[in-house]
Amino acid sequence: MSRLYETMYILRPDLGEDNVEAAIERYRAILVENNVENLEIQHRGKRRLAYEIARCREGVYIQMNYSHPDGHFITQMERAMRLNEDTIRYLTVKLDPRQVETEGAEDAEPVAAE
Repeated sequence: MSRLYETMYILRPDLGEDNVEAAIERYRAILVENNVENLEIQHRGKRRLAYEIARCREGVYIQMNYSHPDGHFITQMERAMRLNEDTIRYLTVKLDPRQVETEGAEDAEPVAAE
């Protein structure tokens, strides 16, 4: 059974569009190498940070959602993010599949309890 994961990372705001795309491709390649399923990458754009990080008040937010039977490769990907000076923050969480199904069903008709 595949587990659902979400990785959110923030890139420096002074990167050019080419460098942002290169960073996205670098992390996407790590996921593809490890045979993740249902990979979705969302470029959230430049946003203001709640507090200054590495002398930056803004950051470029990227969100990746994917599934995989085990998360052994996540340490490899997070190590690459930690060593890259362009990535100022990152976080990977394992999603609860029941919660994901519930969020998708919010628009559905309510079911009467018996």
